[in-house]
Amino acid sequence: MAERFRIQGGETLRGEVSVGGAKNAVLKLLAATILVKGKTKIYNVPHLTDVDIMLNVLSDLGAKYIYDKHEKSVEVDASNITSITAKYELVSKMRASFIILGALMSRCKEAIVALPGGCAIGERRVDFHIKGLEALGAKIKIENGYVHAKASKLVGADIYLDIPSVGATENLMLAGVLAEGATRIQNAAQEPEIVDLANFLNTIGADISGAGTSEILINGVKPENLHSAEYTTIPDRIEAGTFMAAVVATKGKAIIKNVFPAHLTFFNDKLIKMGANIKLVEPTTIEVSCKNRLQSINFVTQPYPGFPTDLQAIAMTLLTTANGVGIITESLYENRFMQVPDLRRMGADIHQDRNHAIVKGVKNLTGATVAASDLRAGAALVIAGLMANGETIVEKLHHIDRGYEEFEHKLTNMGAKIRRYDDTGEVNFAQEIRGSI
Repeated sequence: MAERFRIQGGETLRGEVSVGGAKNAVLKLLAATILVKGKTKIYNVPHLTDVDIMLNVLSDLGAKYIYDKHEKSVEVDASNITSITAKYELVSKMRASFIILGALMSRCKEAIVALPGGCAIGERRVDFHIKGLEALGAKIKIENGYVHAKASKLVGADIYLDIPSVGATENLMLAGVLAEGATRIQNAAQEPEIVDLANFLNTIGADISGAGTSEILINGVKPENLHSAEYTTIPDRIEAGTFMAAVVATKGKAIIKNVFPAHLTFFNDKLIKMGANIKLVEPTTIEVSCKNRLQSINFVTQPYPGFPTDLQAIAMTLLTTANGVGIITESLYENRFMQVPDLRRMGADIHQDRNHAIVKGVKNLTGATVAASDLRAGAALVIAGLMANGETIVEKLHHIDRGYEEFEHKLTNMGAKIRRYDDTGEVNFAQEIRGSI
């Protein structure tokens, strides 16, 4: 039954909130667990539908797992990998599961992985993944919607990425762990999630250096060098940025815990220029507040450490009622302004010209019925509902549940009037993830 949020706008957010583990990191850590012929335990794992999908991918390959929702941990036993096929039914639900290609090639030297298909926010090609694996010695053919990759052995190579693709960097890191010799990835992605994956791989016995820079070096190790380990996922910088924006949008004041401020330097700088106050309370705790109307700014989305594309829709929502005119340039994805029509329904003044959005601040937004088109656009509409006069209904919550753990509960604890309901009435989001070892 379709679920919706009912939001009564105009409430000021106050109190505190704790950020969960990074979705975009933990999914790759889970894929990497199949390199270990034994048990691996990961902490700070958020309770998300995307995590559920990745665990199903692992289970389909023969791995076993236990998810402890109270401890926020997953223990994976990949002693017996019984399949090398990642099915379309699972990969099509979440593009990040394509990362299993590099892990399977590293462990089994063979993989059959479904092409992930289209993406709402724009084209995400896998050419860089495939060319990189071919440089390592894989023979690859694509037929019937699947990538068939095979190699008698993988041999390290120098690989230059035409663009700093996060997914390609991760896939090639995984493939290089057990390759013979050294693999050098140039023009590599530099996101914190890349560093987290490298740190995890080193924890289980890999030899990787340079993660977080444009050049990553992977010295191949023997399979027997990899071993069981425990590891804690980094905090989710996008979730942190979302709550920061929600507090600022409602002219509130809140403590945000379990955040790495250095991962949000560019975003924090833009919020401060708009008029927000951000204070470091402890190394992983910040205080965010805003008293006055925000000032418009211009920004361009860029690969890390630039302005994150995953926070573009949320920042646009802040601009809708800011003083002046702000211009947003989306340089990474061609369809990432999908929130614009719904924001206009709420009274926003936004003119879109290809990859540019010109946002003229209005006095206030008004409640309306809107629908999430993707994960981050959905979060942006929730924030718009918190800002707006009157009642806002946000539909298609399955997008939001992919990346925000207990979203409405965390907002409610800060004073938001937001409830989840379906045709039968109010409901609680209590998805269960099951597994066994």
